[in-house]
Amino acid sequence: MSIKNLLGKRIKEIRKEHGLTQEEFAEMINISQRTLSGIEVGKNFLTSQTLDKILEVFEMQPDDLFKLKNLRSAKELKKEITKALENMPEHKIRVIYSIVDAIK
Repeated sequence: MSIKNLLGKRIKEIRKEHGLTQEEFAEMINISQRTLSGIEVGKNFLTSQTLDKILEVFEMQPDDLFKLKNLRSAKELKKEITKALENMPEHKIRVIYSIVDAIK
């Protein structure tokens, strides 16, 4: 997945966490709703001015916005989890199982 797609997904995720529609958020960062939609789906890349405005509106640091690891596909995440479990001590695996069991 490209950086445009990942960053667009992250912006959409944060916008929704703040309970904003595309129209509301686009107005706050001074772009059209259509441009924001293009950014969120990875069609358009945001300008540095738009990036600055997003960080300002959400009161974020750039590293908070670029936390893209959790946006990987479920298949990629399962592969990484399986790999992490391979060499993990038994007592940690039991803790992880308890957590997974509690949330399923």
